[in-house]
Amino acid sequence: MLDNKSILITGGTGSLGRALTKTILERWPSVKRLVIYSRDEQKQFHMSQDYPDTKFNAIRYFIGDVRDFDRLKRALTGIDYVIHAAAMKHVHIAEYNPDECIKTNIGGAENVIRACLETNVSKVVALSTDKACAPINLYGATKLTSDKLFIAANNIKGLKDIKFSVVRYGNVMGSNGSVIPFFLKKKKDGVLPITDPTMTRFNISLDDGVSMVLHALDNAWGGELFVPKIPSYKILDVAKAICPDCELKIVGIRPGEKIHEEMITSSDSYNTYDLGKYYVIIPTVPNWNIEEFKSYFNAKKVENGFNYSSGQNTEWETVESLKKLISEYIKFDLV
Repeated sequence: MLDNKSILITGGTGSLGRALTKTILERWPSVKRLVIYSRDEQKQFHMSQDYPDTKFNAIRYFIGDVRDFDRLKRALTGIDYVIHAAAMKHVHIAEYNPDECIKTNIGGAENVIRACLETNVSKVVALSTDKACAPINLYGATKLTSDKLFIAANNIKGLKDIKFSVVRYGNVMGSNGSVIPFFLKKKKDGVLPITDPTMTRFNISLDDGVSMVLHALDNAWGGELFVPKIPSYKILDVAKAICPDCELKIVGIRPGEKIHEEMITSSDSYNTYDLGKYYVIIPTVPNWNIEEFKSYFNAKKVENGFNYSSGQNTEWETVESLKKLISEYIKFDLV
């Protein structure tokens, strides 16, 4: 898929960007160019120690912000595929700095779309979040807006051969700022802060997140929003897996936080199809034939009123499975 292609990852120094980089360089050694586009020079410096351009001829490191259209457009010169991962992601920071979150998550999305339309990019996959589904916080609201912008971009492409799609998933295990690394740090204090004892979250590994992005890049027809079938975990089970002897201190939920997350609402169900490994929410008015789509993917319509929530999931991580996952993906032995 990526042999002799040029690909750019916005926010490429983040957890998913680094994982994508590792996978792309291993699976497609003939990739023409892999551009890591981000605004943090320190993260780029550290990443370049692991993936130096002297060893990996395809890799390039571009300092740039998705807020800067001119820089973004220049970086997209000669690029075939774009993975848009750059965003402000911390819920409480977005609540306190709403204008900055809007500039990056919405203004940045608009810039990516416009720059792709004005260059020769042919495929774009934008990363979303479960918090964009029925959002109650600013971060989720900006990401829902971003999702809508990327999906609608398929309607304004004219005769250009370009497809925009979106990938939505839950918490990435071990990603920067997520609960598991936070609890591992707090373990030494003997006290784990719990926002709410009934809280649940979806859980996905970095490897599965990478696979899903690459699946969308390879298979999207344009305008779809892909959702993975993944397990949930209970916050108390995470605490038990990491430190069963720790004191649990209930601190209350933070501004904009939910007890349970959703990835598909009952309102979405009318346009949602089951593809086997993934669900996909299609546009209300797709610019391709829905019957051909259903036949090609063997897609089955979900029941009207279907809801996909972390609190009502049918698949759950256990304390033991969480220990194994933490050992495997975060390299912290709890077994």
